[in-house]
Amino acid sequence: MILVDKLCYLSKLRYVNAGEKFAFAMLTLVFCIVSRSIAMGIFVMAVTGFLTVYKGGIAFTRYLKLMMVPLAFLLLSTAAIIVNIARAPLSAFALPVGGIYLTGSWESILQGVQLIVTAMAAVSCLYFLSLNTTMTDILAVLRRLHCPALMAELMLLIYRYIFVLLDVAYYISTSQNARLGHKDLRTSLHSFAGLVQALFIRAMKRSRNLYDAMEARCYDGEIRVLEENHPARAGHIAAIAVFELLLLAGTLYIKLG
Repeated sequence: MILVDKLCYLSKLRYVNAGEKFAFAMLTLVFCIVSRSIAMGIFVMAVTGFLTVYKGGIAFTRYLKLMMVPLAFLLLSTAAIIVNIARAPLSAFALPVGGIYLTGSWESILQGVQLIVTAMAAVSCLYFLSLNTTMTDILAVLRRLHCPALMAELMLLIYRYIFVLLDVAYYISTSQNARLGHKDLRTSLHSFAGLVQALFIRAMKRSRNLYDAMEARCYDGEIRVLEENHPARAGHIAAIAVFELLLLAGTLYIKLG
């Protein structure tokens, strides 16, 4: 079981109605992207982090480590926006390299910070959903929203195969380590190539076995999964409505003000 899935099943918010959590996460995500505001992004990160850590019971240090993963990619990607190559220095900073400058303006720095905060706020919304809602509950919500059945089934099968492939990769890697398969760079590259090859072959075999097993159980083109019924609460719906209206008002103020 991967970490996110394990934390999801241990969350105190797991038994809250999945539709409420889905609506909260998706609406908040939309307002974050539309507003592209640093202040709103920080506010959303604070609220979703509070709900995930304090209400959901996820350890703060673990949540912080999960947030650091997308932050590292964002810092690298926004560097291309902030840093420019020009013959004349810009307003914020300039590093001479021969006859040119590695330079940036205050506008590009503001744009980069805005992009990072907006993306991190969007990630925090998705973390709130994934760390507090099981995959079967998310798929149940998508079915109620008339999501195409083929897409829902593909999501379920891909999600299932993440665990299968991780399990197979773990045992292959352990076997390689026991045979000193990573003693140097050359050996590590050779072992990695072998792992990918073996993983692909076993994935194909398991997919065929899975399909045969589904056919033996009268598979008719739809995967049926038992769903847990957690009724919605009026208090939760009212709180979500007030919060989303607040975000809507903030978005309109930013865009029209």
